[in-house]
Amino acid sequence: MADVTLRTAGAEDAADVTEIYLATRRQMPYLPVLHTDEDTAGHFAGVVQRSHVELAVRDGTTVGFAAVKGSWLEHLHVRPGAQSAGVGGLLIQWVKQFLPSGVDLWVFQENTRARAFYASHGLRVVTLTDGADNEEHRPDAHMRWDPA
Repeated sequence: MADVTLRTAGAEDAADVTEIYLATRRQMPYLPVLHTDEDTAGHFAGVVQRSHVELAVRDGTTVGFAAVKGSWLEHLHVRPGAQSAGVGGLLIQWVKQFLPSGVDLWVFQENTRARAFYASHGLRVVTLTDGADNEEHRPDAHMRWDPA
């Protein structure tokens, strides 16, 4: 996407990251709301500090982000109005370049759109769980990309 650029997030970007996360989370009505928006903002202020967060920016507006910690993609979210326009593809391409040895992630099984997106970018399901070990207690899938 020529009109979208990537840049590393700083502490000043935590509010944008939180806003995008909350907007995408609202698109998943099968997930329980476990935290207030304020608690979520505090969490993402920490994510920006503890993880490498890359932003996708269009016309000065953050339209998506990917958060990586270790070999794990902790988050990849695209603002609802910018979805299906190549932003996620640009971010997953960046993740693969940033983690050339391989990428692991968790995705909710009910998030069929995200699972299909990741599969279309070469990630495969490693394990399906019943969700007993995640905070939401929803079935999830461990997916992995291995360079081949």
